[in-house]
Amino acid sequence: MIAEVIVDIATSETDRIFDYLCDGDTVVGSRVRAPFGGKTVPGFVMKIKEKSEVPFEKLKKVIPCPDELPAINGECLALAEKITARYRVPKALTLRLFLPSEMRTGKVRELTRNYAELLVPILEMKLSKTAKNQAGAAEYLAKNGKSDCALVNNLFPGGIAGLEKKGYVKITQEQILRDPYKSVEGENAVRTLTDDQNRAVQTIQTDARTVQLLHGVTGSGKTEIYLTLIAKCLKEGKSSIFLVPEISLTPQMLAQLRARFGKNAAILHSGLSAGERFDEWWRLRTGEAKIAIGARSAIFAPLENIGVIIVDEEHDSSYASETAPRYNTFDVAYLRAKRNGCKLVLGSATPSVETYKRAKEGEFSLIRLEKRVNERPLPEIIISDMRREVRRGNNSAFSFALKEELEKCLSAGKQAILFLNRRGYSQTVICKECGYVAKCEACDVSLTYHRDEDCLKCHYCGAKYSMLSACPECGGIKLSYAGTGTQRIVAELQKLYPTARILRMDNDTTSGKEGHYKILKTFADKKADILVGTQMIAKGHDFPSVTLVGILDADMSLHFSDYRSRERTFQLITQVAGRSGRAEEKGKVVLQTFDPENEVLRFATRYDYLGFYENEISLRAAMLFPPFTKIVRILVTGEDEKKTLEGLKEVYFAMKELYERNAEKFLFFDKMHAPIKRIQNKYRYQVLSRISDTSILPEIYALCAEARTREVLVSVEENPSNLS
Repeated sequence: MIAEVIVDIATSETDRIFDYLCDGDTVVGSRVRAPFGGKTVPGFVMKIKEKSEVPFEKLKKVIPCPDELPAINGECLALAEKITARYRVPKALTLRLFLPSEMRTGKVRELTRNYAELLVPILEMKLSKTAKNQAGAAEYLAKNGKSDCALVNNLFPGGIAGLEKKGYVKITQEQILRDPYKSVEGENAVRTLTDDQNRAVQTIQTDARTVQLLHGVTGSGKTEIYLTLIAKCLKEGKSSIFLVPEISLTPQMLAQLRARFGKNAAILHSGLSAGERFDEWWRLRTGEAKIAIGARSAIFAPLENIGVIIVDEEHDSSYASETAPRYNTFDVAYLRAKRNGCKLVLGSATPSVETYKRAKEGEFSLIRLEKRVNERPLPEIIISDMRREVRRGNNSAFSFALKEELEKCLSAGKQAILFLNRRGYSQTVICKECGYVAKCEACDVSLTYHRDEDCLKCHYCGAKYSMLSACPECGGIKLSYAGTGTQRIVAELQKLYPTARILRMDNDTTSGKEGHYKILKTFADKKADILVGTQMIAKGHDFPSVTLVGILDADMSLHFSDYRSRERTFQLITQVAGRSGRAEEKGKVVLQTFDPENEVLRFATRYDYLGFYENEISLRAAMLFPPFTKIVRILVTGEDEKKTLEGLKEVYFAMKELYERNAEKFLFFDKMHAPIKRIQNKYRYQVLSRISDTSILPEIYALCAEARTREVLVSVEENPSNLS
């Protein structure tokens, strides 16, 4: 038989089918080791056929990998084909999305243990008086049944081997599954659905449209609707995919899934160890687990017969991949939903403008939940004008209103969340004498001071530098710290409230797979009074004792040079405000801003999504921004600046020719430096365009694929979530 193989080398030169001889039991989707270019490389079987156009004597034979099942099932293979065609990337690059990376490289495999069990009763054994360890091992097995060989050998060295040699015990090898989040537990409480929730479930199940937008205010019970839908799928023998935007949300959601569905839930995200990720993937592939939960990459879970796909907080920018292939999670989820004939449920209190427009126009089903489950009002939002605070001589990070509310909250024994979307102690270190700003050597960005480690860090490449004792430019020692980060907030809080128990949650405090969970569990158990954090605390968390939320810098995302800045600000404020007052106590939010008259903030303080949407969509229509057009960025990066510029020229002139042939489809077209000119020692240039007709997208992808080389990466982004 002949196997059509894609070798796992993601270059344009190898991006084609190669024919190999194979055994008769080789199947489509299986992994193989293929002789290629003088060495053996991993590969994927795409098709089995009887004949090849390549002369028989030139065909080499593949070595099958010892997998019990094909690594990639039929649906995922078909999905890989569509992703490859859509984004014009090497097929090997797409196929990698469906496997744990360490599995591809052979660095992880099943964890097995040897177990021993008695074959004959002790009375029938003929053991010498000196074989005390054999006798001890036999007695242990008789009492405890089949046992771990390593454990028995620790107690009775050599005993198992002696018994096996005499034929008294049988040793078997069994797979042991590594269980991430062993300590994660949830309360098994099946709640009675409200009338609104019941109506939502009924609509999702009966509406003919594939995509269902669940637009519910924070605390309206969207999660319970998700769990009900998953329960119905399991009852029908179907599987489910449940996506959340942040790794920080996965333990909390996993706890609820495990409490309700036991071992049926498996978690997939980059924070797991290689072994844990492989074992969770394997449980899904074998069907032992039927619910995949995780961040963006869980959309590629190896499930079959999918009954529902849920994308929680659908508006979140983390659902757009920033590495090749630069897919949008919604697009992949939609393809899987259509193939499985299942519903794709998008949930959010603040849907993206693009999604809401499609729902309002009837392309998607629109389901509204306008009340909290417990009928409690949404928290009151108090705007604190920081201009007035400065005039009153208050230069701290906390307004008088926030300090007053914090004191009330702590006195009442309640909890508070303070949100600032900037980690570290200060944003930049500046020399007061010459104006020097400490910058990363590998990236064109300023370094952030981290006080707890007394070092400077680059938040783009992760590089660390010793803290400066003097300016390297002028030798001056008058160094100032500009901008405030979460570390400084914690330091100031400790001075103001010395008895308060304070936690900080950002990328610096959540290393390890249980980093997020431990902090959230400590706060949920009321072992802390104040939680300070970045956007990872803004979504999805439910803390009944939180009655106060402080938004320390509401303007941070408002004035970015990005057409989505208004939308992101509204979403962030609404989401973080929704963490307050989720139980019986009424919640409050103090929103600090230097622009209190801004209409976006006014819409947010009233939780007026519809008002915000109508205002925003009219602006987008007038300015011809998405969803009325599409922004296409071609990013050209490389370590050699000269070659990167040559790559930019090739792309630009090819695009210019396309532009001249289709001028009526372009609203904007130009080349330029990327806002951050260098990241991780790679120079960055871009060609930006705004198009009114997406029919030319395939040509754009094609010309970029042709310009890609080993030294220069050319990527296409549609409506990029990050233009830096």
